[in-house]
Amino acid sequence: MLVWKSLTKVGLSQSEQLAELIREADALVVGVGAGMSASDGFTYIGARFENMFSDFINKYKFLDMLQASLFDFEDWQEYWAFQSRFVFLNYISQPVGKGYLALKSILNQKPYHIITTNADNAFDIADYNMEKIFHIQGKYCLWQCSEYCHNQTYRDDRTILKMLLNQKNMKIPCELVPLCPKCKAPFEINKRNEERGMVEDSSFYVKKEKYEKFLSKYENGKIMYIDIGVGNTTPQFIKHPFWKRVEKNPDALYVVLNYKHYRIPTSIRSRSVEFTDNISELIIKTNNLL
Repeated sequence: MLVWKSLTKVGLSQSEQLAELIREADALVVGVGAGMSASDGFTYIGARFENMFSDFINKYKFLDMLQASLFDFEDWQEYWAFQSRFVFLNYISQPVGKGYLALKSILNQKPYHIITTNADNAFDIADYNMEKIFHIQGKYCLWQCSEYCHNQTYRDDRTILKMLLNQKNMKIPCELVPLCPKCKAPFEINKRNEERGMVEDSSFYVKKEKYEKFLSKYENGKIMYIDIGVGNTTPQFIKHPFWKRVEKNPDALYVVLNYKHYRIPTSIRSRSVEFTDNISELIIKTNNLL
């Protein structure tokens, strides 16, 4: 078993320790969840949600934007009235996050690959190498057939903007409801559904294969599995696979950036490090040290 010398140093701040660990790592496998975007200000609650969706909140008593985005709306006109605002806010017009820029700078110093359950534009707008990012839960900018009649996704930002500008009383005009070119069923957002999954097109499988090849290449040695802002809603995509890989590789380290504490398995607890500072601020400080 290799010793991580960085773990033996005392008196370090969280950013100093994280910087030392990154310097020592052979490669970085990075899992990014909603907490990363939230720390950069892209939250699903508060003013950002309330200012854009006050009418939907009044009608349905929604508590947060994510809950609302999964709601079974009364018809497709209402569905797309909501989703066009949602896509505009969380993809088309979402600005660059300072934490994402700092993370990009950090990662470029080591072999790395990212898996994310986020579906916003944070990586795209920060100009990441998108060949190194696997969006396992879909992307808000993409559409799929609501009947899953074929495995292809579509994108049409111009129509989203038309929906945004031409809706009234929480509905878009019926002629703006986008339809599948194969079966004429309405389109929906390409986002994983608990019951039905999601449409996984050829691009999805290409990205999945690249991620899996990276994992195979860096199975051994000082590999850091970095869990950034990942919650416990869908632990099967990032948390649980990371735990298994750390357990399998005695030289690996599991590093968590999250102000919330999630139980870590006893088998890897001695090779785990938790950082609880604000995620974005911690990443920016760490980048300044590297």
